[in-house]
Amino acid sequence: MTSRREPRLADAAEIAAEQGLTAARITSLYKERSVNAAGVPFPEVADMRGRARLWNHAEVSKWFAHRTPARLHEHTPPSRDPEDLLNAADASRFLGYKNPNQVTTFVRDHPGYFPDPDVVEELGTAENPYRRQQWKVQTLLDWMATRPGRGRRPTTKTAPPLPDVPVDGDPDELLGASQAAALLGYKSIGSFSSSLSQGNLPLLKTTDGTAQNAGRQNGRRRWTRRRILEQAAQRSTK
Repeated sequence: MTSRREPRLADAAEIAAEQGLTAARITSLYKERSVNAAGVPFPEVADMRGRARLWNHAEVSKWFAHRTPARLHEHTPPSRDPEDLLNAADASRFLGYKNPNQVTTFVRDHPGYFPDPDVVEELGTAENPYRRQQWKVQTLLDWMATRPGRGRRPTTKTAPPLPDVPVDGDPDELLGASQAAALLGYKSIGSFSSSLSQGNLPLLKTTDGTAQNAGRQNGRRRWTRRRILEQAAQRSTK
């Protein structure tokens, strides 16, 4: 007898990242029981993870594939020089998002999903510093051509493996998202990011620093190995 494969489940944050929407919009589509062009209502919740709703990923992807509104990959961006640099708000508009903060949301809440900025400028003063991130038009066009979701057929490309991170290293060493995901036992940076955005990793709401002098990694969140291991211990007791 062959065993039945369990369906992949996804929460609102994961679905939102794939479909270029917000988690709140996914929840709204479900609560309003919106229908697609084929008259099919948004899929029912398949399970719960704490207070987070989980849907059958295949069913939701199929629903979006037949949705009436134009999809992002059908959006025709304005003609621009491939070397032009766009800030987050301009990049959002260039990609066809109505929300000018969409790119900022991708970068903040879904590390690894959106391309790293081509240029990062450290501005402001020592007392009030801020950073300006900019993407080349060509970088955005390349992402549009290869991004998953929005009814596209799944690709065979697999996510890069997480690094091998020693547990007994310097407890005060600052580690990034991929290293934190590995220490916490996640299979991918995407699942770690989703869990973090859902509030399932409360100790990591506080960061211990950001990457400096690291090229495209500048400004990315960092946590000490001590904090990550404390979070791992907390998870194991639940």
